[in-house]
Amino acid sequence: MTSHIETSAGRLQTGPDIDSPPGQWTLALFLGLLGLGLLYTAYSAGVDIQNSGAPIEQWMPYALLAIALLIALGFEFVNGFHDTANAVATVIYTHSMPPNLAVMWSGFFNFLGVLLSSGAVAFGIISLLPVELILQVSSGAGFAMVFALLIAAILWNLGTWWLGLPSSSSHTLIGSIIGVGMANALIHGRSAGSGVDWAQASKIGYSLLLSPLIGFGVAALLLLALRKLVRNPALYQAPEGKTPPPFWIRALLVLTCTGVSFAHGSNDGQKGMGLIMLILVGTVPMTYALNRAITPDQTVQFVALARATQESLQRSPPTDRVDDARATLTTFVRTRDPDPAVLPALAAHIGTIGMLVGNYGDFSKVPAPMMSNLRGDMFLASETIRHLEKAKDIPLADADKKNLTAFKKEIDNATKFIPLWVKVAVAIALGLGTMVGWKRIVVTVGEKIGKTHLSYGQGAAAELVAMTTIGAADAFGLPVSTTHVLSSGVAGTMAANRSGLQMATIRNLAVAWILTLPASIAISGTLYWLFSQFL
Repeated sequence: MTSHIETSAGRLQTGPDIDSPPGQWTLALFLGLLGLGLLYTAYSAGVDIQNSGAPIEQWMPYALLAIALLIALGFEFVNGFHDTANAVATVIYTHSMPPNLAVMWSGFFNFLGVLLSSGAVAFGIISLLPVELILQVSSGAGFAMVFALLIAAILWNLGTWWLGLPSSSSHTLIGSIIGVGMANALIHGRSAGSGVDWAQASKIGYSLLLSPLIGFGVAALLLLALRKLVRNPALYQAPEGKTPPPFWIRALLVLTCTGVSFAHGSNDGQKGMGLIMLILVGTVPMTYALNRAITPDQTVQFVALARATQESLQRSPPTDRVDDARATLTTFVRTRDPDPAVLPALAAHIGTIGMLVGNYGDFSKVPAPMMSNLRGDMFLASETIRHLEKAKDIPLADADKKNLTAFKKEIDNATKFIPLWVKVAVAIALGLGTMVGWKRIVVTVGEKIGKTHLSYGQGAAAELVAMTTIGAADAFGLPVSTTHVLSSGVAGTMAANRSGLQMATIRNLAVAWILTLPASIAISGTLYWLFSQFL
């Protein structure tokens, strides 16, 4: 069957054949990879737990672990088919690649992007979560948090996908996290705003806000520059029939499709990784709370640096006695109030961490009951240092700053790690999701944003901007929206080419963009309250 695009003049232009079903071998490969991915995940987790020597005394934590992992991988699967259009719409609608080949190609490079990702975005997402829930992630409230934010994100993504609206999975997940934080604060009798790290949320919010503006403006300018440099009218007109573009522009479109797929996997895949690590730490801390790959020599260095940092802070004013260092630091991380007791509390807290690690001599020798608490203490120290580096009301000497920065690096090395099997599981979920359910949003991006068929030049400009923007965001550890960048980039090229915009679609995209945050906040907050009653 052939799809068509209605232009402003009422003409019909031939579009790509997106309704041809995949072959039997493709379906068999898909199901085989899905089965292998689930088996590999279950086997690797089982081997890790067995090698840790952690006693299996109750089955309930492992049942919750299995459910949580399936939900987290389900989020990445939905994320895959929700965001496929970001990479493949331009190559499909410029006839640079056949539709089924394009989605398989995109899925493969999404897979590679996840495997080769840095992990910076994964732990940036976690820092948005309420600190008291992270410190108690093994409790019922911790599971309620993970279930609520993931299910809320899945529900909103499925809803917008069903309507064919390319909304942002990143935007949705951020809203879900904020909703959980606000609900948790209200449940504990605090104001809703106190449950969110607004400084970190604002930093991420700016990236989400600016990404569509960058996509629209830069893609429009790039197309105008291309028109000046390459005076070939065929590049800026709708393709005739199913004629592919000239070789060089086709190569550029395939290259940018590959780059966007890789960058999407690298950026979006990390969000699921961070949440899966949170789940693993909560259920099997003996195995995943601390990095067991750290050598005894590195442990000795960790202990020495902890002592040096403690002594440095103890020489710095103020030197008041702190009765409960952990409570003082937890309050500071949650409120950022410039309490003069923070520095002596941090000195005492770091001293306790150094003493515990020094007593055992190796992270792998920390007893199971202590493992989760030690990780929590280390996370609290890392977050305190992160906020102190930005605080202007708590002055630090240069030597203190240097020691704190070095010690935070050691803590992060011990706590912020991602096992290979987690990367593989997320990569398979995201890559396979990319190959399923892609038509709805691909049609929106390819046919319903502009009034004319996407030209070769428009596709290349929009995709090139999307690839470079997302790649740069990944390098800086910022979770930007692939969807916003690409769809706004297509709109920008339509405006620059004077092709005309379908304002009904633009209006729907804007409404979805505006509603995503409040809707995901409301859904996740409600689910968190509901789950916290039962878990």
